[in-house]
Amino acid sequence: MLFNSYEFLFIFLPLTFLIYFLLNAKGLYFYSKIFIAFASLVFYSWWNIVYLPLLLLSIMFNFTIGIMVSNKTENYYLKKFLLAIGIILNILLLGYFKYMDFFIENYNLITNTNLSLLKITLPLAISFFTFQQISYLVDSYKGFTKEYKFIDYTIFVTFFPQLIAGPIVHHKEMMPQFADDKNKVINSRNISMGLFIFSMGLFKKVVIADSFSSYVTNGFDIQEKLTFIEAWITSLSYTFQLYYDFSGYTDMAIGLALLFNIKLPINFNSPYKATNIQDFWRRWHMTLSRFLRDYIYIPLGGNKSKDLTTYTNLLITFLFAGIWHGAGWTFVLWGLFHAIAMIIFRIYSKLNIKLHFIIAWLITFNFLNVTWIFFRAKNFDDAIKVLKGLIGLNGLGLASIMEFKLILLGLFVTLLITVFTKNSIEKIETFKADYKTLLFASLIFSISIIFLTRVSEFLYFNF
Repeated sequence: MLFNSYEFLFIFLPLTFLIYFLLNAKGLYFYSKIFIAFASLVFYSWWNIVYLPLLLLSIMFNFTIGIMVSNKTENYYLKKFLLAIGIILNILLLGYFKYMDFFIENYNLITNTNLSLLKITLPLAISFFTFQQISYLVDSYKGFTKEYKFIDYTIFVTFFPQLIAGPIVHHKEMMPQFADDKNKVINSRNISMGLFIFSMGLFKKVVIADSFSSYVTNGFDIQEKLTFIEAWITSLSYTFQLYYDFSGYTDMAIGLALLFNIKLPINFNSPYKATNIQDFWRRWHMTLSRFLRDYIYIPLGGNKSKDLTTYTNLLITFLFAGIWHGAGWTFVLWGLFHAIAMIIFRIYSKLNIKLHFIIAWLITFNFLNVTWIFFRAKNFDDAIKVLKGLIGLNGLGLASIMEFKLILLGLFVTLLITVFTKNSIEKIETFKADYKTLLFASLIFSISIIFLTRVSEFLYFNF
């Protein structure tokens, strides 16, 4: 079920909201938890119920391991062994569904064999709920989790606003909120803020992101070669489509959770305002960046060792980030580019080299725009096709500029909005539930509803 669909907006969400708070109002707190977990599983199963048993088995396995590695288990070596088993099995599960065909393809290439591909369908959200549960296991091992009821853990994994594409949440961030009595009653301010930020997210997705999708598909997947103007339209369209699609999802997730008095962590903070690559990763998909930092980069040693070791740690972390996003060498190369950029940034920071902020922004934004090409391209040929166009190897394409004047204007306006306006989180910090806010939210929600006829899935569902 999509957030940007009629059945979600006008059937699933109202019914779930009303029944959940009705059960709480009658003091049936345990049943309200069962209901929200059940509703979340229905939400997940809407696409394909076949993978529901996989999700449930994953939940039961990790819940059991979490208890066993908690402080209630005294044997230190047993705890460490169980934690390793838990992490390994989670990674193997993700690896089988997401990377097995990629492994077979490369094995065939290296050994000149012809093993058949398994053609496995990727279970929805497996990357996100796997990472979330790995973080739970590590937190349990460290004694950071305190609640060990199966229904609570099920809600932690499946809570429908964040189940499909994050934010990636820590157990200690979310579950105490469900236990708080004041969150079991309807909160009018949270409803106002939730609907406001949800409307902004919906507008980002269906009006802005989806408006660029046809240009992205045409440039990457259909045209055999691109002129200079066509290539820049293609790459910039994807740069904005990806951001507004994913940040739109995050806004909707945060807004939906607020309706239930749950505050999810911020996941985007105007990443295209960044003036260096480190700043970008502090602003982009912030909960993934946190996971990579806390569970990969720091355990490897972080920046506490010599420069060469630190650079190696950065390389491993970003290669992992690349392959996590997709089973393809283009994703590996994307991760490599970002690792190299981080290393270069650390080097020139140590040399105390400072650039004017406009130059720094231009370098950062264009680096992101170019590297997103490898993130989107289905293969290296498609990526090279766009890159050739960017540097004008197929001509300028000035003869057809009138054909693209609308998209050029749209890209320019989107750039101005992205760089010079407050993001949704900043707007929430100064939120006032007045008529002006109501009018704005109603307007963008109404416009978004009109655009639902071209409904499409969120890009990050593929990851």
